Amino acid sequence: MDEAAKRNAPSREFLEKIFRTAYRIRVFETEGIKLYRQGLIRGYFHPYLGQEGIATGVCAALQEGDYIASTHRGHGHCIAWGADVKRMVAELLQKESGYCRGYGGSMHIADIARGNLGANGIVGAGTPLGVGAALAAQIRGSDAVTVTFTTDGASNNGTFLESLNLAAIWNLSFILVIENNQYAVSTPIEEATRDPDLYKRGLSIGVESHQVDGNDPLAVYHLTREAVEKCRAGKGPILIEAKTFRHMGHHVNDPGKYMPEERLAYYKARDPIDRARTALIEMSGADKADIAAIEAEIAAEFAEAVGFAKESREITPAEFREFVAAY
Repeated sequence: MDEAAKRNAPSREFLEKIFRTAYRIRVFETEGIKLYRQGLIRGYFHPYLGQEGIATGVCAALQEGDYIASTHRGHGHCIAWGADVKRMVAELLQKESGYCRGYGGSMHIADIARGNLGANGIVGAGTPLGVGAALAAQIRGSDAVTVTFTTDGASNNGTFLESLNLAAIWNLSFILVIENNQYAVSTPIEEATRDPDLYKRGLSIGVESHQVDGNDPLAVYHLTREAVEKCRAGKGPILIEAKTFRHMGHHVNDPGKYMPEERLAYYKARDPIDRARTALIEMSGADKADIAAIEAEIAAEFAEAVGFAKESREITPAEFREFVAAY
């Protein structure tokens, strides 16, 4: 590595942050599946496995005071944005100590005070929410940037283009991130649109648009950082399509048999966790012992979160009925 490259290389602290975040998401999802199989999680559970590099890279480029809006597959976004894993697990287990007191569950974790506008069970619904937050920031005179994570399936929803067009004509500090995992439930992207390069949709309405390898958390970070800088300078909105591939079916009970084995193998060979781990080792000098210590720490963190959630109080049917009636 030459001197210029050394000066511009990410710090060990930053590379460790990237790896910790990506690995924390992986542990949350893999262990969460086990909790689901044990009957402790009701309803659906949509794992973010294979897509960790996107949330990790995007959120690393943001700062306190910014906003994110999520999707039904939103655990990774919450964690990357700094959510407390204890409160997340408690929410999954429908406990009062969860982010939404157990009323939201897997698909509806939100933390408005932190700028997390929430995961959303309605496909594409986060995009207009994010545009609204960006408009509110502009009216207040704030330089806050809002990121909405959306999906390839949601890109065919009318709110996608309508919301992005509003952000464009109002020059909002808004970044729309399409997590293109190439399937809307079981429909491949090639059967849902003539041109599977979804970033081009932004170009059609005058929005600066880019495509990035979503399995490379550092590439996602660098592109998002540039987008954030442009938005803070009044040059938004910006569209980013992050190409990726989920490691299993649409939700935990979907075997995903429709996913071509060779394509799944291709993306698993480019696993974002492995790439974050390799970057930490090769670019900072971390060794296997350092990696093992981080992984053990995160495993212990999740075990503690499960204990906390199991010991927390569950809302009663009467409390639930009262809550529903109040709203």
